[in-house]
Amino acid sequence: MATASSLSERWLWGGFLAFFLLSHVFYPAAGTEEGASTAEFDVNPGGMVHSFSKSLGDYECTFTYAAQGGTNEQWQMSVGVSEDNSLFSCSVWRPQGKSYLFFTQFKAEVKGATIEYGMAFSAAAARGQKDVPLKEEEFHVTETAVSHKEGTFRSELSKLVIVAKTAHDEL
Repeated sequence: MATASSLSERWLWGGFLAFFLLSHVFYPAAGTEEGASTAEFDVNPGGMVHSFSKSLGDYECTFTYAAQGGTNEQWQMSVGVSEDNSLFSCSVWRPQGKSYLFFTQFKAEVKGATIEYGMAFSAAAARGQKDVPLKEEEFHVTETAVSHKEGTFRSELSKLVIVAKTAHDEL
């Protein structure tokens, strides 16, 4: 069971990483044109499992999901690498803030890096509203993925954020 201290530690760590990422310029990863990139994609209902991936240099983020209800929704995925190539970030979200789809499963995976911070939200900040995090019992974070927990996930998802430490060599 999640304790108040573990949740506040997660938010403190997340706030620090968000500040770090926002305050550092993103530079190109090896073999890329840009240090950060955003792409739009449709989240499709119908119960079938779908995936969307975005790579940046040696790193990749893949969002896999199944959803029901409504019609297609426009979502975005952003990936970035810190200027010193020590952190890779991946965010997946619905720009309108709240998804009206019923998610039966989700998983965001990274390749080439180890997750330091991962968070899932039932509503994303939009139109003056704040992010609304999922309860800790609804999702779990491993070294390479953030995913739903079978039986406790309440089927609401609007945003995922991952910050991962890269396996770059020190000089």
